Parts: sequence; structure tokens; C-alpha cells
Amino acid sequence: MYKIEKYNSGYLKQWNDFIAGSKNGTFLFHRDFMEYHNDRFKDYSLLVFDKTKLIAVFPANVGDNTVHSHQGLTYGGLIYNEKIKLSSVVAVLEEIILFLKEDGIIKLNIKLVPYIYYKHPSQELEYALFLANAKLTRRDSLSVIECSNKIRIASNRLEGVKKAQGNALAIVATDDFSLFWNKILIPNLTAKFGVQPVHTLEEIALLKKRFPNNIKHYIVLKGSDIVAGTVLFETDTVVHAQYISANESKNELGSLDFLYHYLITEIYSEKKFFDFGISNEEQGRKLNEGLQFWKEGFGARTVVQDFYEIEIK
Repeated sequence: MYKIEKYNSGYLKQWNDFIAGSKNGTFLFHRDFMEYHNDRFKDYSLLVFDKTKLIAVFPANVGDNTVHSHQGLTYGGLIYNEKIKLSSVVAVLEEIILFLKEDGIIKLNIKLVPYIYYKHPSQELEYALFLANAKLTRRDSLSVIECSNKIRIASNRLEGVKKAQGNALAIVATDDFSLFWNKILIPNLTAKFGVQPVHTLEEIALLKKRFPNNIKHYIVLKGSDIVAGTVLFETDTVVHAQYISANESKNELGSLDFLYHYLITEIYSEKKFFDFGISNEEQGRKLNEGLQFWKEGFGARTVVQDFYEIEIK
């Protein structure tokens, strides 16, 4: 019924134009974002055509005969425009499964775009996955503020703001990520988890250059010393906290409370949603209760992101 094509560079403009006009896509699916780390993933992105008209895309990579919603991205699945109907999405998923089977793929893993990122209702894929007997393999919990209907900020978070004001902290927006990466983020992730940031300093600087209106960076200073910082990814409907980190004096100084109170109440007060991201570990099975408590203190409540698996055979 539909024609499936694997992505190649000849489709670059058509792909990017489609993402820009989609109802559930974001700048993360722009090829300039997807391909900053193409040395780490073997691309298996698909385009779905109704005759010559592009009606859906599937950002993906492949390994060990398994296709994944692109593992270098926070979310994925089928991306489509506002004109597509439910029956068509069901048929598209069926065509993709048949295409994968013919290509020797044995498993398909899909991580959905959380609904807060939709520009219009877009849960057609969830229904199609139900019909395909897809297995729910993971569920993450996002801490989200609906900015037009905020829950009151807790008193302990406001106490942190007062501490920061008493300590004469200052918030600065900057395009230079080096202080935050080298003085705060890398040392914290190394000490606590033995890992590096998902993005190297060079990669985040490159992405900021490519997407200046979507990637924002704020740091907190005490005098000339950095004490905290954050990196935000902004889409049409959501501002998402990609990185949040502070030095060991964060409770004493109130640095993160000060920073996020400012972002939520002043900079992004008119955004539809403010997404703190997940507080999960171990494939969603473990909740970092301390981190969750801090986010909920700002009035954030839970939105889930689901992950599915389809046995192609």
C-alpha cells in the first residue's frame, strides 16, 4: 500500500522540511542534529511514501539485526503531519514491519515521543502498537510543569532562592559551555556515576551553533566562580532540562533553586510545558527519590514515556 525507503543524503532537504511541518516532530529529528554523532550509530531511518508523497518518517538506527528508534535521541517513533489519519498510521506500521522482515530484521524497538511535545494530538502510533501486540519494555517518568496551570512552588524551594539572594549569586546566559562542562558537569558525573556527559564539549558547542534558538545555556556565579549550570533544549511546546548540575555547595548556596525558580517564573513562564526530564535509573525500574522530590518542589508532576518492542517474526 505504501512505499518504504531507507534514508540517504539525497532525501536530506525533503526529510528536514517534513520534520519542520510535522505535528509530533522536534528539532532533534533534523538531520543536522541526528548526524552529529553518526560515527556511533548505523543509520536505518525510513521514509514512507504514498505514491510520491512523503507521509511519515521513522528516525532509527540498526545493530545486531535489531532496529531501534534512534538511540542517540531522547524520543522517537513515527513522525507524521497533521493530515494523516489513524487507519493510515496503522497501515504504515504494518508496512514497516513487513519491510523489516524482508530485510532480515528480527526485532523493532520504539521509544515514543511524550505527548507534551505534540503540536496536535498524535497518539495514533500508540494504538497501532497495541494492534501489533507490541510489548511494553520500559516506562520512564518525566517531571513536567504545565506552565498555564502551575502548582504552587514549595516553601523549601523558595528558601533556597532566599539563600541564593543572600549569597549574592548571579545568573548568566552564555554560549560558552566550557566552564560548566569542565568545572561542574564532568567532575560531578565522573564522581557520582563514573560516566561522561552524553555530549562532549565540542559536540554541544557544535549543536548550539547549528540550533541557536533551540539550545540555551545558563550558569550561576558567586563572584567570578561558577557554582551551577544547566542546558535547555527548547521546542515549540516544551523547554526541556537536558543537563542540571551544581557543585557541592548547592544546598548551602541555594544555587539550583535560584536558577530554576528564575527559569520557570520569568524566562519560560509562557511556555506550554517545562520538562525536568526523568529521575529514573535501571531502564525505568528505579526512581531517584531525592531528585524527584526536588523537581516536584517546583510543582512538577509525572508524565510517562513508554518504550515498546515488536518481535518481527
